[in-house]
Amino acid sequence: MVQVPPPPALQVSICITGHRAAHPGFIGNGPGIEAVLDHLFGQIDAAIVHESNALGPIAAVRFHTLLADGTDQIGARLAATRGWELVSPLPFGRSLNRAINAHPADADNAAALLGGCQPADPACRARAEALDHWYVRSRLFELADHDELLTAQFLQSLAEMDNRAAQALFSAGSSAQCAQAGRIMIEQSDFMIAVWDGVSANLAGGTGHTIAAALDRGCPVLRIDPANPAAWHWLHAPESLAAMLPGEDGEAVLADLVRAALRPGEGGALRTGSEALAGEHWHGRSPRLWTGYRRIEAMFGGGGRPFRPLLIKYEAPETIAKGSGASTLAAARSLPGADQTMPDRLAAEVLGRFAWADGISARLSDSYRGSMTLSFVLSALAIVSGISYEPFGGIDRKWLFALGEFALLASILVIIWQGGRRRWHKRWFETRRVAEYLRHAPIMLLLGVARPPGRWPKGADTSWPEYYSRHALRGLGLPQVAVTKAYLRHALTHLLDAHVVGQRDYHRSKSHRLHAVHHRLDKLSERLFQLAIISVSIYLVIAAASAYGLIGPATLYKSSKAASFLGVVFPTFGASLAGIRYFGDFERFSSISQVTAERLDAIHDRITLLCAAPDHGLTYAQVAELAHATDEAVVSEIESWQAVFGGKHITVPV
Repeated sequence: MVQVPPPPALQVSICITGHRAAHPGFIGNGPGIEAVLDHLFGQIDAAIVHESNALGPIAAVRFHTLLADGTDQIGARLAATRGWELVSPLPFGRSLNRAINAHPADADNAAALLGGCQPADPACRARAEALDHWYVRSRLFELADHDELLTAQFLQSLAEMDNRAAQALFSAGSSAQCAQAGRIMIEQSDFMIAVWDGVSANLAGGTGHTIAAALDRGCPVLRIDPANPAAWHWLHAPESLAAMLPGEDGEAVLADLVRAALRPGEGGALRTGSEALAGEHWHGRSPRLWTGYRRIEAMFGGGGRPFRPLLIKYEAPETIAKGSGASTLAAARSLPGADQTMPDRLAAEVLGRFAWADGISARLSDSYRGSMTLSFVLSALAIVSGISYEPFGGIDRKWLFALGEFALLASILVIIWQGGRRRWHKRWFETRRVAEYLRHAPIMLLLGVARPPGRWPKGADTSWPEYYSRHALRGLGLPQVAVTKAYLRHALTHLLDAHVVGQRDYHRSKSHRLHAVHHRLDKLSERLFQLAIISVSIYLVIAAASAYGLIGPATLYKSSKAASFLGVVFPTFGASLAGIRYFGDFERFSSISQVTAERLDAIHDRITLLCAAPDHGLTYAQVAELAHATDEAVVSEIESWQAVFGGKHITVPV
């Protein structure tokens, strides 16, 4: 018995950024900032409780913070008090992050911190102990890929305080790491809370820069002015940084954002889509009746054996981990320093849901496209049946052929009724979107890469597939891992590139096959119309010969029946094939796959270059960018085929 994957847990994810404790705007206003944060966290909890009355259980808020002193640690303390889940994408490996954020005054204290010893400076030691406290209470995603270089620069900057070049070099490198950690945090969150004086947004990795990055990615920001914490307000777009006008009910917006995180589009809850997907009946194989579309591909796409069996067995959710997903899970387990809990969770929460959505979608695709292809064929047969009494039956048996025509036309109406009633078209679109979003998700998750909330596409009629996929991926969150050069190189070659090459080759093959189908259908349709012209021409020649007495009336009479029949049959089947070609849009789908293959090939070339680079040239930022580029290629392909098939509902084949 195939187990239906459970719906993903509902959860609100937020992040915080803000000034450190030593910032001039923070000093003296800490209690006021903490009071406002506590009030806002209470409002978030209240909104979640309100939503849970309609939606059922909702997981504890996931709270992302970089754990720097000041705003980050105040937020962490308040979140922990409420039982929220703490997650921290550290800009550096935990040891270097501890040393940097303890703010040692000299190289000796820094060296002690890096060596695991207590620094002599009490204030520095207290800050280090505070970080140790939060390390054991948080899930850490450590960007340790630059640790060796940055450690040397860090120590040099402290040993040579008057060396401006050394100071600038370390500042640039550490700021870039903070900016990258901030981007990870933003991508994992529904909205951001920020304590910022509004002075500058240009310093990479700084509070203002992180806020600007969030707004650029469609992540709303609740901004608290440290000089006047009670007068907080919302920023919704990059242009908000220029105006920063309150002008709205902030608490109402906060409640709306919590609701939006839990209730996708069109007024329905995530549960609606989850229940729709879970309510699908699982079939282990493709339908025998609705193979028309794939038969057209087999007959006209090349590759030999046009009448080969087309039965497809779908991979069940409980078997995919040992089937097509085995290589991905093996690569995940072999990542240096991998979070060993992730592969099993990927199998259960991502691959299982992918297999379910993929199998359901494949069958619905056959039902929708196969039924329309069959309708075009039945339409042609109905016309031919109606005219066949001429050469084969005579006027006294016309009713038999009319009865056949009626049965064929009635069959078309039954197909249209059944397809509309069961929503084959819409259900195929919805489940295919879910499957494609989840197909490459394991790679994104293992790299800590996600599509920001504001960058998810929206369907014309429904948005639940995007929300279902987003919550399914959010459920796993960031892996607890230190991202080293070895981790990046292994992920790049064994996960990302393997996926890119596989998908590139698939789209390249698909493009060639669909181009052949389009071309050959076009040619065959043209030949049938030419045969119709030839048959009519032959009849006209016979008629002319009869007029000159060269052929008798009996021959003319018999040839007229055959000519009338063929003059209808050839163009009817030619038009039917042209209709199938138009409905299938093989040429446009070929172009879409060709463009996707080219984009993926370009990404593969970039991966190949990066793999050839020495370790100092390999960075998390570069690998993450390639993962994002792959995600963009996939989403672009989804949007393109939706644009093609979006308006092609099951209807009369004309």
